[in-house]
Amino acid sequence: MSCALRAPPRSPLSACLPKPRPDAVRRAGGRRSVAFGPRALSARLTELLPDFPQVSVCVAFSGGADSTALLGALAATRAAPLELRAIHIDHRLHPHSRRWSAHCARVARALAVPLTVLSATVAPLPGESLEAAARTVRYRLLGEALRDGEALLTAHHEDDQLETVLLQLLRGAGLAGIAAMPARAPLARGFLVRPLLAWSRQELVAYLRARGLEWIEDPMNSELRLDRNYLRARVLPAIRERWPAAATTVTRTARHAAEAQRLLDELGRADVARAAFGARLSAKVLRALTPERRRNALRYWMTAAGYRPPPASRLEEIAGPVLAARSDAQPRVSWPGAVVLREADLLSLSASPGPGDRASCPPGASPLPEVSWSWGRGRSRVLPGYGGRLTLKPDERGPLDLEALPATLTVRGRRGGERLRPVRGGPHRALKSLMQEARVPVAERGRRPLVYAGDTLIAVAGLWLDESVQASAASRRRARLVWSAAD
Repeated sequence: MSCALRAPPRSPLSACLPKPRPDAVRRAGGRRSVAFGPRALSARLTELLPDFPQVSVCVAFSGGADSTALLGALAATRAAPLELRAIHIDHRLHPHSRRWSAHCARVARALAVPLTVLSATVAPLPGESLEAAARTVRYRLLGEALRDGEALLTAHHEDDQLETVLLQLLRGAGLAGIAAMPARAPLARGFLVRPLLAWSRQELVAYLRARGLEWIEDPMNSELRLDRNYLRARVLPAIRERWPAAATTVTRTARHAAEAQRLLDELGRADVARAAFGARLSAKVLRALTPERRRNALRYWMTAAGYRPPPASRLEEIAGPVLAARSDAQPRVSWPGAVVLREADLLSLSASPGPGDRASCPPGASPLPEVSWSWGRGRSRVLPGYGGRLTLKPDERGPLDLEALPATLTVRGRRGGERLRPVRGGPHRALKSLMQEARVPVAERGRRPLVYAGDTLIAVAGLWLDESVQASAASRRRARLVWSAAD
């Protein structure tokens, strides 16, 4: 297949779009929404980001019609002192992906918007689709690239919301799935914002055509073997013909589901707090809950730690047999991306190895993503996939010498064979031995972030510092390296 650039001529997907409406003002999400453009977009961003335009904004720019309309309209506002930039993720899944990156660079240059291109390596976990794996990698890279307090803008629109709700219903999703995509949510050190949910794809394409802006048509969008494409091409045209306001009413349903889910989250947060022992949960406390509250608490615990909850059958296994097992049984349940292990009375949650990693990972190890941390620009670093954040807290009695740290640190998970010198003047010790002596739970050993200066292991988050960075009486700038697991 080959990629295609689209400009004012008719797009191949236009046959799947609803017919144009004569009015410029339409009802979306239960309220009035003016026709899409720079002014309307600015008004919507002011609602979602109270400090707009005194904010830093980053657009997830694929080069497709939707993100091109978003970037083009934002660039047209030029609302000072707005800081605007864009990021393009090259998933390297299509032979023309480099051309797409080059196209995005040209568009960004024409709009005078700084662009960063990041390359992704997509390796689906067992049972995970290529599309789901690409999405996971994409958001991980985008989250890692976000600056403190920055808003990541994605171009999801009203039609995407309709498709998402219908797909979730067909897959038997619960409230969290039916709630679909929120307009704003936390992400890494900033926020994820979806400002286009009030507009249809047709309106975005009309904006592009009126301004002669080109965009990329990904040939994968016409692959009907993919559920979303089949729904878009074969099902939604019939729904819209019979129920023209389907997108609006389904969006309303999603809002109701989101409200109910927030109440369940409040309940889950309270139940997890009662069952929590650090990052682990007491099986005894969970068993005292009703089955419904137990499953809700487990889902909340997993989501709050940054993991996708397991399929219903796996969740039932954890909520039932795993919690009811003998204290010495050490049962475990795994699913793509995560594993739950019970040791004595406590449940632990950690990342599971990806395909091809099982043989190379020692017990307790996990192939967590490698994260770069320029600590001079941000003393706190969220670590996607690790379930928490690292913070350098200045402390005149702290055990760490800030002046011994390089400007950029690297964080990664265990790979086996790590050694450090935790006692000044003492011998180098194997990390495996140190963790065994400290009785660190097996499930936590692979999740514990390891901090490197170049190729030298200098810290095990929350546990040990290497002699090379330990403070002495002569140290002028001291700090503590604090590991905070997700609540």
